[in-house]
Amino acid sequence: MFFHQEEEAFQFPCPVRETAVLTAGDIEELLSLIQSGDEEDHNNTTSPSSGSQGSSREIYSNDERKRRRMQSNRESARRSRWRKKRHLEDLNNQVNRFSIENQQLKNQLGLAVHQIRLVCSENERLRTESVALMARLSDLYLILGSMH
Repeated sequence: MFFHQEEEAFQFPCPVRETAVLTAGDIEELLSLIQSGDEEDHNNTTSPSSGSQGSSREIYSNDERKRRRMQSNRESARRSRWRKKRHLEDLNNQVNRFSIENQQLKNQLGLAVHQIRLVCSENERLRTESVALMARLSDLYLILGSMH
C-alpha cells in the first residue's frame, strides 16, 4: 500500500526508458529501503509507554517543554526587570520634574509674599497719610467755620 501510494504520487523528472530491467538484487534493495522506512514511521508514532524509544521521546519532550518554559520564564523575568527599571526611571524623572516645579512654586510664593508685604506697607503709609490729611481737612473746616 505504501509503495503504491508512493508510486502514484511520484513523478519522474526525466522520461524513464521502458527497456530498463531491474535485477532481483535491485528489487530486494528497494523493498528493504521501503520496509525500513515503514518501521521508522511506525516507531515514531508508537505511544510513549510502549517502548524505550517512546519513553525517551517523552522524556525529551518533557525536557524540551521544561527548557522552553525556563527560557520563557527567563524572558518574562527579563521583561519584568526592564519594565521595573523603566518605571523607576520614569518615577525618578517625575521626582526631578516635581522638584523643579516645587522650587518654581516656592519662588513664585516668595515673590507673592514679598509683593504682599510691599502692598501692605504702602497701604499702611496711605492710611497714615489719609488720617493726617483728614486731620488737616478738619482743621481747615474749623478755620473756615470760624471765619464766617
